[in-house]
Amino acid sequence: MRLVIQRVKEASVTISGSKISSIGQGLFILVGVEKGDSEEDASWLAAKAAGMRIFDDSEGVMNRSVVDIDGQLLVVSQFTLAASTRKGNRPSYIRAAGHDLAIPLYEKFCQLLSEAALRPVQKGVFGAEMQCALVNDGPVTIIIDSRLRE
Repeated sequence: MRLVIQRVKEASVTISGSKISSIGQGLFILVGVEKGDSEEDASWLAAKAAGMRIFDDSEGVMNRSVVDIDGQLLVVSQFTLAASTRKGNRPSYIRAAGHDLAIPLYEKFCQLLSEAALRPVQKGVFGAEMQCALVNDGPVTIIIDSRLRE
């Protein structure tokens, strides 16, 4: 599983002109599920995301987590994070998990993140054509891959 975590001032998801989710200060997280990913990956990533110290403390040092600042969370599934760009100019998504694996792991990640961060998680709609808007704060963007944890 891969995450793209962005520290935001605000973020929202709109589908067919209707805003379905929005947050203020916190984390906007894109989740990509690949073939072979497991609940263990989701659990490890949820703990990492909840504890990631990327918010400034009183001295301007990135030393606080989303929990520490009482921030909000918005999570969106994005199969394109599994893209392979090794050959040619058209990305291949052969590593992306099918719906039978991706949907349950996306939902599990959201549940585990909510539990780890002790707050609700706003979500996009799996498989929907979404428009995501955000104000990246910093900018701070972190990429985490559960297969690269060692």
